[in-house]
This record gives sequence, structure tokens and C-alpha cells, in this order.
Amino acid sequence: MVADEERPGSVHGLVEQRARRAPEAVAVRCGEAELTYGELDARADRLAAVLARRGLAPGGRAAVALGRGTEVYVALLAVLKAGAGFVPVEPTAPDALLRHVLADAAPDLVLTEQRHRARLADAGGSRVLCLDDPAEAVPPEGEFERPEVGPGDLACVFYTSGSTGLPTGALVEHRNLLAAYAGWREVYGLTAEDRILQTASLEFDVFTADWVRALCTGATLVVAPSNLTLDRTADLAVLPALVARERVTVMELNVRTARRLTALLEASGAGLPGVRLLTVGAEKWYLDEQVALQRLLGDFSRVLNVYGLAEATVDSTYFDVRGAAVAEGAERVSLIGRPFPGTRVYVLGPDSAPVRPGRVGEIAIAGGGLTRGYLNRSAETSRRFVPASFDPDGRVLLTGDLGLLRADGVLEFVGRAATVVGPLGSDRVTTVTTRVKAAARAEGALRAHPAVREAAVVEVQPAPGRRVMVGYAVTVPQADGVDGWSLTQYLAEQLKGFSAPAAVIPVAELPRTRAGKLDRAALPLPAPPQHTAPRSAKAGGSRKGGGKAGGRAGASGQDEVGCYAFFVTVAATILARWTTDYFYPGSTDLSGVPSDYHFWFGLLYWAESAAFGAGLSFLLFGLPAVLRQGRSLRLSLLTYLSVFWLLANWWPQDNLYRLTAATDWPRETTMVYVFNIPLMLAAVVVVVFLLSRPKAKQ
Repeated sequence: MVADEERPGSVHGLVEQRARRAPEAVAVRCGEAELTYGELDARADRLAAVLARRGLAPGGRAAVALGRGTEVYVALLAVLKAGAGFVPVEPTAPDALLRHVLADAAPDLVLTEQRHRARLADAGGSRVLCLDDPAEAVPPEGEFERPEVGPGDLACVFYTSGSTGLPTGALVEHRNLLAAYAGWREVYGLTAEDRILQTASLEFDVFTADWVRALCTGATLVVAPSNLTLDRTADLAVLPALVARERVTVMELNVRTARRLTALLEASGAGLPGVRLLTVGAEKWYLDEQVALQRLLGDFSRVLNVYGLAEATVDSTYFDVRGAAVAEGAERVSLIGRPFPGTRVYVLGPDSAPVRPGRVGEIAIAGGGLTRGYLNRSAETSRRFVPASFDPDGRVLLTGDLGLLRADGVLEFVGRAATVVGPLGSDRVTTVTTRVKAAARAEGALRAHPAVREAAVVEVQPAPGRRVMVGYAVTVPQADGVDGWSLTQYLAEQLKGFSAPAAVIPVAELPRTRAGKLDRAALPLPAPPQHTAPRSAKAGGSRKGGGKAGGRAGASGQDEVGCYAFFVTVAATILARWTTDYFYPGSTDLSGVPSDYHFWFGLLYWAESAAFGAGLSFLLFGLPAVLRQGRSLRLSLLTYLSVFWLLANWWPQDNLYRLTAATDWPRETTMVYVFNIPLMLAAVVVVVFLLSRPKAKQ
């Protein structure tokens, strides 16, 4: 076989190769309808000729807006064979979304069915071709001359989920899809014997990933009859039966569906026999959830947490929980693992350079999956796709996600910058990092509550210019004595001084976008503070993981810290006073002081020692109280050290001054700059802290 048959430079070229090798193998199956590889390839060839006759030129774009079935895959391959790129569009999407995508992508053709013609034409599809109309889909006479397509040609436009604004189109080339496919094939161990389940909606990048994984391998793509992503009323109980009936071996689900599946399998005691690989992605998935699903499916199956963006061709990293050491706190962390082959992942600090392991920074992606950038968004492309001297290709994608690289090389997902109000901006990994870390810490603590089934902690903006961190909790049914007040008090206790949400709001279900991700814009705003106090002692409840007991525990914890601080202050005061003559001999000598003033100077010496003791106590116990005020981490740390210095410096300073001759100018100058100047600066820091606006709650 010739070399370019072994390594075709296009996605459809790889599918054609599979069709030549096994034309009778089943390529796509939906219900009772099937297409073999030979039929799929031949029909796509005929449709490509129709598209070319209708004006779809090489380098152009065609929107594909078809329902579930086998015809959509014929259309997608036909667009590629015509030398163009496809724009996947869900025909049942809301009018506003259809109008936005069709206006932004400006496709040369819109491929659809007659039942969707009027709606798509009204949404801006000026040239609509209905594939189920025999009069419109007649192939031209004569042989269709196929255009040459190379790795750098446009394959498709992935529109992002729009969770942080209007969906934007990522320009994906053939080489991007081929690079992603090579990584999937190696990590997933794909073979022609696999049967890969397709549950996603056409508009999402995972839909394309599913069929590329199947059809480029020579496997069978099994299309779920119902749309499990968009149809929130769909009965998930049909999924295990479908998997068993169709002998599915590989499947991918979004996080929301994976959680529903876990609950279903736990309740029914059933499994997914035959599924050797199940991948979950599209949102933050916690380690305890991954472990739970892995245990339900057994050792035969691999359950992977996958992470990626449309701009980097779907998947960039994966984490296999099998064989991993799962320590306590699995409900607080999300591990997204290691890069797929051909992908490189970095964690960048404030200087846009990789940080050492253990430091939180912005996740950046590089490698073969990195797309051209955004359609019609040159400024956004320049902002997100940036030069990088540390990468072999010299270019990385800034994801807007925060993570840290652990000592074992596993990447941990911390959170999205979109968790907090406002874009990353110039403070990409400083103030925003602090706020995202605080939200992630609080969310993990809230999830650890035994009565909480699902949780989210985000910043909301109840009024212009005012940002408040709020928790949202879906509690288990019949959770006794658990309400917003008790959960708020529970978090305050658990976080022990770190930034805690201003309130926790119980909700029946977290609102979701079309992609199944958390819909931050639909979250309810917290009530005014005067409306959130408990109505009575009963409001706290008898805590199974919060409530009134939680509030008492918080108060008890603070009392305990106060006792420690008091005893440290007293002990340090006495120690300082008793060791003064050892460190500063003669500094407290009262022999030259008139007897009438002995009491006052003696009191001064004890006050200096007491201030030192208070400063030492503040150094040990004061940081949580400062962080609790909600200012930025940098300002909070400066204030913490400044207050310590304002208290503790008087003991060494005054003793040294009393031992220094008034004309000892070198020593006098040194002490001024060691003590007095830092005192002034410390006072300025405290003033700035008092005048600054809290970051989380006001």
C-alpha cells in the first residue's frame, strides 16, 4: 500500500481507507437503520458532487443541521469531500442561537431536512438544501472531480458552549482532528471491533469526536435514538438496556449524565456489561465521583476523566483512576491527569512562564490539536493564542482554567476563572487566582457535607460593583434540619478563617446550559443579609452535617483559638520581661530614674513586653482573621505582617534605644531605618487595608 494511503492528510481520506478495506462492515447504526462503510462512502461521494454543483467551493463552509439518524454522517463527510468545512448546527436549537451561529459562520449552504427548512431560512440560512427532497439532491451528470485537501485545510468550525458569553467559532483544520484522533486511538486502544456509542448533540464538539473516533478506526458508531444531552426529560434507564442490546464497548458522557448514571446504577444494582471504556468530561468532575463509577462498573472497564476545549480539538488530558492512590479528601479534588500523545500542557504563573509543581496557575495547551483560532475574532484569537518561547511550536492556548501540577506529574483542575465575576484581565493569576481558589476550596468543603448531593460556589453580582461569593447546594432527599443558614455556618466552621461564601442557597437542581454545564446566569441571587438570619433556634436544626450544631462548633472553635492566643500572649510577655536583662543588659535599670517615676517606667517595660507577646500571638493565630475580611491575598498577607510588626517591634526597639548614646549616629541611623521607617510603612498598609473594598462580601 502506498505511503499516503497509510497516512492520509484528511479526515475523510482516513474514512475512505477504512471503506476500501472493509466495505461491508457496519459504519453507522441508529435503531434499525444501518449504513456499511461502502454505502456511507458512496453516498457521501454523490452528495459531494451535489454540493459542488450548488456552489460549495473548496475552502468554503456548509452548515449541517440534521436530526439524529444516519444521514447526518453522510452530509458531514460529503462537505469534507467537497473540500469545504462543516459547521455543525442543532436544528432544534433556540432561535437566538441559530441566528447567531448562522450570521457568524455565514455558510455558503445549509444542509437540513424539509421539516426544518422554514425555521433555518428565517434564522438566516439564505441557501438551504433539503437532503430529503429528491428534487434538490439529484447528483449532476458526469464524474465529480474531487478537490485536493491537505492537513492545513479547514475541516470544521466548532462553536463553543457559550458558558462565558456568546458562542465563538473555533477554526479546526484536518491536521487538528487527525492529531486528536491519533491520541484517542493510542490511549483508548481503539480497534475495528469497537462499538462506540453516540449520545451527544450535533452542535457540540464531542459529537464530532465520537464519529471521528469510530469511522477513522473502522469501528461501528451506535447512535442513541434520544438526545441525552439536550432532552432533560429522557429516561436514563434506557441507557443500560441500549448498551447491552447494541454491545457497546466505548462511550463518552458529560458530567451531568454521568452523575445520573451513577445514581441509577447504585439504585438498581445493574452495570454496563461489555463497556471497556467510559470517558466523562465537559465540566469539573470530582475524584470521589470517578472512583464511585469505576467501582460500580468493575475492573473490566476503564473510567477516565477527560479535559479539553473546542479550541484545542476536544480533549487534551485524561486521568485513569485505576491503580491510582486515592487518599482522603477525594470529594474536594478533580484530577485531569496527563496529556494525550501529541499534546503538551503547562501551568503558567503571573509572568506567563511555567510554574513549579504545586503552584496554582493558568492551564495552557499546545500541540497538534491547537486550532487556527476564532472565526471573525482576531482580537480574541491574539488574546488566547499567544506566543510561548518554552513550547516547541512557540504557541499555546490560554484556557482561562486554573490548575496545578502535582509532584507525581498529574494535573489537578482547580476551577474556571469564570467562577468569579469579570474576565481574567491583567490580574490573570494573582487576584483572580486567589478568588477562584477560595471558591474551589469552599465548593469542596460544601460537597463534603453528608447531606449535600451536588454543590457549586461562584461569585455573583447582586448590584453593580458588588461581588459576593455564594454557595448553591442540592441536598439529599429528606435531609433533616439542613437549610441555607446551617450550611452557611457549616462552611464558616470548615474553612476556619479562609474566605467563606456570604451565603449558601439550597436549590432543587443546579441550572444547566444546553451543554449540561452549570448556568451561572440562571443561579438565584442571595437574599439581603437581614433576611438570612435564622428565624429561631429551630432554624439551625439538629445537624447531620451542619445546622445549629455547626454554628456552635464554629463558635467553639473560635473560643478555643482565643484561649490559645491568650495563653501565648501571657507566656510571651512574661518570657520577654524576664529575658530583657539577658538580651538588653541595663536597658530597664531604674537606678537613674527618680523614685516617683519608677512605677510608670516599670509599667512601660511591661507594656513593651505585652505588645511583643501580643505580636507573637497574632503571628501564630491572626492570619485566618485577616483572610476572613475578604481582601486580596497579597494585601491580606502584607497587613498580617504589618500588624505583627506594629505590635512586636516595641520591645527590641525601645530597649536598643535606651542603650544607645544620643551621639552614636551610625547606630541611631540604623535603628531608624530598621524600626521607624518599617513602622510608617506598616501603618500605611493597615490604612490601605481598611479603606479597600472586600473582594467577596461586604
